[in-house]
Amino acid sequence: MQNELDKQKEQLYKYLTQKYKRTVINKVEMAFELGISNSTLDLYIAKGIGLPNYKKLGNARNSKVIFNLLDVADFLTQTIKTN
Repeated sequence: MQNELDKQKEQLYKYLTQKYKRTVINKVEMAFELGISNSTLDLYIAKGIGLPNYKKLGNARNSKVIFNLLDVADFLTQTIKTN
């Protein structure tokens, strides 16, 4: 099971790096990958929930936020078990 998840994560990471041709994406691109609006992404950032690790470049309120594609691939391939 874990090996299968690692394989999916690797495939997704390769896909994303080929798509964006870099190893980080911005908020607009992250919102697109999650299928949510930019406003919803801003809300998630403010609440600190439902997102992969990210870096804020600066201290200002409107500082640029970037997401590492490895963290994005890991986040998107995680599964939730339900009873």
